[in-house]
Amino acid sequence: MPFSLQSHVAIVTGSSTGLGKAMAHTLGAQGAKVAVNYCNNQTRAERTLAELRKNHVEAILVRSDVTTQEGVDLLFKETEAKLGKPDILIVNATCAQPLKPIEEYDWDFYQRMVDFFIKSPFLLTKRGLAHMKKQKWGRIINIASEVFHRSVENFSAYVAAKGGQIGWSRSMARELAPWGITVNVVAPGWIPVERHENDPQPAKDAYLGLIPMKRWGVPQDVADAVLYLVSEEASFITGQTICVNGGMTPW
Repeated sequence: MPFSLQSHVAIVTGSSTGLGKAMAHTLGAQGAKVAVNYCNNQTRAERTLAELRKNHVEAILVRSDVTTQEGVDLLFKETEAKLGKPDILIVNATCAQPLKPIEEYDWDFYQRMVDFFIKSPFLLTKRGLAHMKKQKWGRIINIASEVFHRSVENFSAYVAAKGGQIGWSRSMARELAPWGITVNVVAPGWIPVERHENDPQPAKDAYLGLIPMKRWGVPQDVADAVLYLVSEEASFITGQTICVNGGMTPW
């Protein structure tokens, strides 16, 4: 079966909703065992787990803060005990990203961006590497954003952290390549999911007008890109950033 993930175990952080939920469903549909990670909304997370199991996906639910060492250790401990040792890491968890001029940010907010998009990938990767190196196979996908490529204004904290995440991924790709471990980035455009329900309609209309493909992206567009990059078919692709945004960044 093309893109088969039978015998693999995936951790998808921030996967109870939105893009992460689509990724969990897509990886599970191809045979991966999936650890669904969340931090806050237990009811929503339990609903996602039920949907996965209804679709015959072997999945578990782990509540943990993946910006902390304790949270990452808990996530791996639960996954290893119930599903097996993970060899696919999808770093997707995020937090609120308000648009503000630099005068309205403080360092605490910048630090929060760094924690989610640089510290968390570091902690997760370091924790999972021993198994990947031993079996000489692993997949690490960081979910970044087009904002770095588009140099979005009034978004400096998020853009800076996403740029760091992309740079870190490129460095890790070269470091881990000898073990058959690939490290890639998927950078979505603005894809409306649950957390965008209250975004201003004029802003949505303006963005849609810029998309060359003249349609909104949907979570499945991102999930399909992730599926390809974690599959055996993409075993010679590493250190790349794939923008999933309908041609908004064609360079």
